[in-house]
Amino acid sequence: MSSAEPFVLTQPLGIVYQDEYIVAVDKPAGMLVHRSFLDKHETVFVMQTLRDQIGQHVFPVHRLDRPTSGVLLFALSADIARLLGQQIEQQLWRKHYLAVVRGFMPSGGELDYPLKEQLDKIADKFSRDDKAPQQAITRYQPLQQVELPIPVSKYPAARYSLVALQPLTGRKHQLRRHLAHLRYPIAGDTSHGDGKHNALFKQHFNCRRLLLIAKQLRLPHPVSGELLTLNAGLNELEPLFSRFGWPVDEIYYQQQFAELFMEGKWQKSP
Repeated sequence: MSSAEPFVLTQPLGIVYQDEYIVAVDKPAGMLVHRSFLDKHETVFVMQTLRDQIGQHVFPVHRLDRPTSGVLLFALSADIARLLGQQIEQQLWRKHYLAVVRGFMPSGGELDYPLKEQLDKIADKFSRDDKAPQQAITRYQPLQQVELPIPVSKYPAARYSLVALQPLTGRKHQLRRHLAHLRYPIAGDTSHGDGKHNALFKQHFNCRRLLLIAKQLRLPHPVSGELLTLNAGLNELEPLFSRFGWPVDEIYYQQQFAELFMEGKWQKSP
């Protein structure tokens, strides 16, 4: 979805968890979390929509890029927002993503590849060019593959992989930039992806979104300490996954994340 196309919300936000302290929603792709001077034409935002939907103020504690769908958590008070912020600083959250990438990814690993800070257009005017890249670490593991009998670029067929991802740091566009660095860019990525493959998804599947989902968020409840596992759906991508012969069962992905991202199981890629 380009910035020239205002986002239209056709149904209420899907709430995946709510109690008296926190609320988590399944953010649609293309929807901004809050107002931005970079997208002045937009009139629909997650924060305001959710506030009106549940009838109380919400406090953001993290964000998802506009084109990314998935689990987005809000606090219902400033005190809880502060506690959740402390959890993030202490690296107590575990974020698990799904991405559809170009090519057959042969194996998984852990990529430790520093990224230069990316700022918005205004902040970039005041940034220092000599600032060192920031540490960025991503775990990745291919889950499924598909070969489509559709010529693309110089190849007679198009190949894609479904990849599970766990970012261990939170740099801007980290997953999109890391997968592009690995030469497996995410389908639908207009900033770091492959235009020919993006066009293929638009033409053959009427799919115009970034194929990246913040599928699962695991964290301790900020009051009780109970481990919460919050899951987003495949939503409008479910028919595409079915067409590719990929699982659409939620239990499959929950099992994959649990098995793949156990602490201490990973080795760094060269």
